[in-house]
Amino acid sequence: MMSSECPAQKDLAKGCPKELDSPEARLKKDALARFLGIKLLEMRPGYARATMEVRPELLNGVGVTHGGAIFSLADVAFAAASNSHGPVAVALNVSIHFLKTTTVGALLTAVAREEHLTRKTGLYRLEVRNEHGELVALAEGQVYRMSNG
Repeated sequence: MMSSECPAQKDLAKGCPKELDSPEARLKKDALARFLGIKLLEMRPGYARATMEVRPELLNGVGVTHGGAIFSLADVAFAAASNSHGPVAVALNVSIHFLKTTTVGALLTAVAREEHLTRKTGLYRLEVRNEHGELVALAEGQVYRMSNG
């Protein structure tokens, strides 16, 4: 039950409930992911896979996929993998390397794999590949786990 102090979207800073929604339900509320056309294909403890087709509106000024769109795809997979254990996990740090350009029509797939998990943190490797299996971006992300279940 939410207390009267907690808004509908659960203010974590106020210590409101962190696990009322399932990880899957929390991810379905991700408006940016929906806007970008990101689809979460698989989610299991410490692992997630998501895809995004590159549309014209996802290109930058030089006609290649915007780094922000690629980062967002990796971030959705990262969020799914890091939240797959149940407790809310929020990013502490993410660093990304863009390795190959893509353009309209590319089907990008992001995979997030848990490398290390403690009671309060997690470290994840994030790979984004194109439809040919070529590495487009490589990232590493660390989360803080809001509770330990």
